[in-house]
Order: sequence, then structure tokens, then C-alpha cells
Amino acid sequence: MSSWPCSWPLVLLLVMWWMVVRESNGASTNVKVGSISKVEDAVNFHIYYGQTFKVIKNTIDGKSYLLIQNTSRMAVRTKYCTSRIKSYVIPLINYSVDTQSSPGGVPVSFFELLGLLGTLKGITSEAVASPCLLKLFEAGEVVKLEKGEQQEQLLSQFAAHFISDTDQPQTCNFANFFPLSEGTPLQRAEWIKFLGAFTNLETKANQVYDVVKASYTCLSQMAANKTKSFKPIVAWIEYDKNGGVWCFTKEAHKLKFVEDAGGENIDKSINKVSYNVSDPDDLEALHAILCTVDAVIDETLSSDPQNYTQTTFLENINVDDNSCFSFISNQSIWRYDKRVRNGTILDWYDGAISQPNLVLADIVEALFPTGNYTTSYFRNIAKGEGVININPDMCARDASLPLDPTIPACG
Repeated sequence: MSSWPCSWPLVLLLVMWWMVVRESNGASTNVKVGSISKVEDAVNFHIYYGQTFKVIKNTIDGKSYLLIQNTSRMAVRTKYCTSRIKSYVIPLINYSVDTQSSPGGVPVSFFELLGLLGTLKGITSEAVASPCLLKLFEAGEVVKLEKGEQQEQLLSQFAAHFISDTDQPQTCNFANFFPLSEGTPLQRAEWIKFLGAFTNLETKANQVYDVVKASYTCLSQMAANKTKSFKPIVAWIEYDKNGGVWCFTKEAHKLKFVEDAGGENIDKSINKVSYNVSDPDDLEALHAILCTVDAVIDETLSSDPQNYTQTTFLENINVDDNSCFSFISNQSIWRYDKRVRNGTILDWYDGAISQPNLVLADIVEALFPTGNYTTSYFRNIAKGEGVININPDMCARDASLPLDPTIPACG
């Protein structure tokens, strides 16, 4: 018995050696992640799980992203950068985002919902619609990576650089994050799981998506139960000032919004898509179609949204007598530029993608007005509604914490 205390140092040494070996072999419990996240709606990426790694199959660039847990031996031994596979050590210790590509760059609202703004360290442009990201930029916690010969070298310092422009030259740490590639609103929103896999935040990503999807589904069901003898007809329409041409949209996700909001798209009843206002026959045909429409969503680009009014719209459609337009008498002419920064940076290309339930709630209100709901992204220029100018002072929370999704009333 007297020798027992003397053996404690040896026992302790053996225990510590066993723990180190166990960790180096990737056997720790925080490495064995299992199959946590399953892609249910999106079609352009899939996630597969191993014991110490994950693989994202990204159809946007045709590559497989090998995500290796930083506590596994593979993390220091394995590095891929080929035409078909890239590897990343996760969770990411830092990252940068392409915020410059048209129309809106990578939507940073996805990162915000997961509480990842604290590890975002670089952006390629100040053209962002997130007040909290602007606040971090002003404080110097996020830097702008200027274009030039040194940008590629600067980007290489980050564990990952997320892009949405697949045509640009890509280095080993580039990852294509492109929700806009999907055809429906919910498919786009599910790309939060893509980011969750990079940061070991799958559980949080699943929770956010489930909440957003449940809200969207409830609103769609509520709209389907609206009692009307006919569905309101909606036209998504855009004017090209340079060509003098009006076009009806064919973008699937926009048409899906109208259908889920209990409306009917004008596109199903016409064959011709574009109309030149300088051609009398085209102009007459355009006016005839618009006379059948109950609500208009005007997508015309404007460098001065605040001064884009109903008068601007009527001037663009070149009409003297608007008495046949029910959307005039109903006061239902909408634009999705309600939240804007510096006149041209729309939150429509950011927050509206990660939280499509808010967009759906806006359109339901547009088609079945209650008067007691404040829209998030749409403004009614037929009623003279203006814009909200986004600025850093609008961020009144800890930007490093997750942003709770907004859930509109449904019932």
C-alpha cells in the first residue's frame, strides 16, 4: 500500500498520453459529427458526412468541398485544390465575402442569422445592406479588400472566401455560395445549411430554416383560404429606359411568390414578353394587358428610389387615360426597394433571400390588404410610400450574436 501514492505520476502520465493519442486519431466526441444536416428543398448542393469530415457537392461550380474537422489528423495532412475538389479546415477561423458582384454579391444576411459576423474579416465592397456589417466596417473590425494586383494575395489569408460570381478567377480558398441559382424562395433560403456545414452550426442552421419554412408555409395556407370569387392578377414588370422597352418577368421564384400569396401571374395569359413604347402597336397591346391586372410590381431600376413615384411609372408606360387600370383605382403599384442604401443597394438582394417568408407576407398584404401590417421589402407608390435608408446606426444589437428570424403573424 505504501507504494501506491508513488505510482500516481505514472498513472497521470499514461492518462494524458492516452488522451493525446485519442485526440490525434480524431476520436474525440466533438469530431464525430454524424449526419446532422439534410438538404430537403435546394437542388444545387448536397451534404454528406464522415466521422471527421463532411463533403458538400456544389453543382454551381461542379466541385466537391471537403470540410475537415480541425481536431482530426486529416486537417494537417490533407490539402486539396484540384479541378474537382477543394478542402477547407473547419470550423472556419475567419472568412471574407465578395460583396461586389451584381446584382447584390453574396447575401450576408445568412451569416448574420447564424451569428457569424464576428468572424467575417474582409469584404470586397461597401455595397452591403446590413446595418450591423456596416457598423463593424466603420469600427475597423472588417476591412475592404480593394481591387488590384494585391487582392488575390490579401484574399489568400482567409480560411475561405465566399463568392457568387462563378466567372471570376478562383483560388484554392474560394467557395461558391449562390442561393440565387435556385428556382423557388425556400430553395434559396435553405442555403443557410451550406454555411452551417462550414462552421459546425448545422443545428442552428436547421432551426432557422425550419422556422422560416414553417412561417412561409403557414402564410401560403392562409392566403389559399382567402375567400374571393377570383384570384388577383399580378404583373411583375420592368422598364428599360435605354431601349424604351417594358418586359414581363419570367423568373420562377417571383412567379412562385405570387402563386403562394394566392394570386395569379399575368405571364400565363400572354405569349409576348417585351413591348416597345415607341411602337404604337406594342404600346396598345401593353395597355390592353395592364387593363386586366389587379396589382403591379414595378421592378424598374432607379438610381433615385425616393423620387420614383406613381407619376414616374405612368410616364414610363406612356399613357394619358389610366381609367381602365384597376391597379390605379385599387392603389396597388408596388416596388421592392423599400429598404435601400445609397440609392442603389437594395436589401431585396440580401435579407429577402434568407427570409422569404417576409416577402410572402408583403405580397399577401398587397393582394389582400388588411391595413394593419407593415411591409418589410415592398412599398406602395400608388399610396406615396417612400423608402427606408439603411445606415449603421440601425444596428442596435451585438453583431456577433445570431439574428433571430422575423416571423409575421399568421392566422
